[in-house]
Amino acid sequence: MGMKINLELSDADLEHFRNRLQKAREAAGQISEAAILKAAEDLLADVREGDTPEFIKNLLEKISDMVNMVRDTAWALPEENRQRVLSALTYFSDPEDIIPDDIPGLGYLDDAIMVELLVRELKHEIQAYQDFCTFRANEANRRGLKLDEDMSRADWLKARRKQLHERIRNRRRRDSSRRRSRGRSAFSLW
Repeated sequence: MGMKINLELSDADLEHFRNRLQKAREAAGQISEAAILKAAEDLLADVREGDTPEFIKNLLEKISDMVNMVRDTAWALPEENRQRVLSALTYFSDPEDIIPDDIPGLGYLDDAIMVELLVRELKHEIQAYQDFCTFRANEANRRGLKLDEDMSRADWLKARRKQLHERIRNRRRRDSSRRRSRGRSAFSLW
């Protein structure tokens, strides 16, 4: 029988994670996009192959959406959002984790917490990308196309991508104005 455990991070805890992310960004200043994506994928591979607790594996799997949305040429993530996602992923290229990854059972806990914070911060980008992938798969199926075909030229795909990118901008603006009216949010990367 499973058990649900909730963690509550204080403002000081959130500030600590914000500072660690900023430190990772500064350290990654000269790291290429390819290196950032590879570091995130390597982390996922280590977690999948290792004896990592299931709850941590499940949280860290969310990294794959962030990597995929940057790599997916059909998605054509706008540059501002692309940089936002890459900036978030820099944490996983920093060799100086809060908790060293080689500690059995707990080494990836800080990474899992950071993923959860990043997923919340990038919720509009991730949700739009997931919707795009679902739409693309459904349309490909409906039209009798294979997903590995170059579907990025199709008008229907471009129209949906444009619609979802606009949705990201609108939701981010709405969230930003809400934050301003209530003061700074609990956790923000920017």
